[in-house]
Amino acid sequence: MILIHSDLIGKDNTLFLILVLSSLLGLFLGLAFHEACHAYTATLLGDELPRKQGRVTLNPLAHLHPVGTLMLLFVGFGFAKPVQHNPYGLKIAPKTATLLVAAAGPLSNFASAFLLALPIKLGWVPYINPFGSVFGVHGANEYIGLFLTGGAFINVILGVFNLIPVPPLDGFNVALGVLPDGMSREFARLNQYGFGILALLIFGVPFLSQQITGTSYYPLQDIMVPVARPILRLFTGV
Repeated sequence: MILIHSDLIGKDNTLFLILVLSSLLGLFLGLAFHEACHAYTATLLGDELPRKQGRVTLNPLAHLHPVGTLMLLFVGFGFAKPVQHNPYGLKIAPKTATLLVAAAGPLSNFASAFLLALPIKLGWVPYINPFGSVFGVHGANEYIGLFLTGGAFINVILGVFNLIPVPPLDGFNVALGVLPDGMSREFARLNQYGFGILALLIFGVPFLSQQITGTSYYPLQDIMVPVARPILRLFTGV
């Protein structure tokens, strides 16, 4: 994530710093708030396990995984510490509890993106795509716009990514919660493959397509971009 704009080092160090800080805001706070909302929702439903494990907090250190964080910064893909919760023994059905706890994470990212994008939506600062051409950005107003656009963009991506219905993402548990019981039980069988399906989508398909056709195909891009783009446009008004 940080290396995307490494070409700015020595040419425009201020702009590079703004982009790095924007990425840190979007990733660290986005992930921390995401996991905290999982924990807080489980606690509201009567599960004390997240509180006992110290996860009902906005402190990023309680949620960030060392290896996952480094991967996020330098590879563009990573993970936080998953919140453990016990959906049984609560006041509501386990299936519903799992759905609500799972959905809380991605919804928190969309809420964060909305708040970060609000000054852009109101016209207070400009929308500046941090993943486009950023040369020529000057002045406090444009730097703030770039900073907020980056944070909003990353949180939308986090929210959309986590709603993909494959294990171990939140979208898998959301799907289990909304599908009829019979279909939900059948769909749950995919959980035995764990990270394998996701790894295939992220690494396997691009690698194989490159070997076969000479061009890397990224299926997650086709899945996420058509969803993330209108959400970001709704939040920013651009």
